[in-house]
Amino acid sequence: MPACCRGRSSICTRRTSGRRSSPTSRCGRTSLCPITAKFAWAIRKDSPKLKADLDAFVKTHKVVTTFGNILKNTYYKGDKMLKRAYDPADVERFKVLVEIFRKHGKTYSFDHLMLMAQGYQESQLDQSRRSHRGAVGIMQLLPSTAADKAVNIHGIDKDENLNVEAGSKYLRLLVDTYLNDPAVTPRDQLLFAFAAYNAGPGNLRKFRAKAKDMGLDPNLWFGNVENAAAAIVGRETVQFVSNIYKYYVAYSLLDAHDADAAAAKVENNSAATAP
Repeated sequence: MPACCRGRSSICTRRTSGRRSSPTSRCGRTSLCPITAKFAWAIRKDSPKLKADLDAFVKTHKVVTTFGNILKNTYYKGDKMLKRAYDPADVERFKVLVEIFRKHGKTYSFDHLMLMAQGYQESQLDQSRRSHRGAVGIMQLLPSTAADKAVNIHGIDKDENLNVEAGSKYLRLLVDTYLNDPAVTPRDQLLFAFAAYNAGPGNLRKFRAKAKDMGLDPNLWFGNVENAAAAIVGRETVQFVSNIYKYYVAYSLLDAHDADAAAAKVENNSAATAP
């Protein structure tokens, strides 16, 4: 819980401007809620009925209740804490690399912030990162995978632009080869592709088949195929995809905050130069 919310409520409120609602969660102050906050809700100010309903819900669904313990054991048991994507050094890397991701996201028809979230999960956006299995760079791809004729990109260990391009192209290959199904939404296609990126496309087929056998929806990742994945390979792939989506939310807030700050700067400059 953010310190600015303690002692008052379990609910964080969202501040709005005169122009439009800001998507950045704030706690009645001007600073962003830290990414290290535990659990909180973001609602519009002056919504007492909604706040009361949410407060009542939290009391009966928090950790130590049956519902809360199920969620904790499903998503957090034995996991490492998420890294702080808002640390100054990490934010600086985000700003340096965002245009590279934007370019390749556009080329391969992916949300560039989702790709950045994967890069952060893989390496904290660190091109110098190397794994004991031989994966390299921001997207932690094997050079042999990138050099395969289906991807055909070389030098991913030396160049961050090529590394991100190879990772993006490989994800597109996974989607087009194994997930060319109109019943799967673009968002779930990418979530499935992340799972295949981590566990392999063969396992992805097993996950979806298992989900169907369990009476779950084989076309939805969260709450469905992820449960089948956990039953087959354990928590690693489930947590991998879950972390990426959490980082995606964090980056979306950061991106919106930067856009609002830039717009406010332009507005202030215009006001200062007006006659």
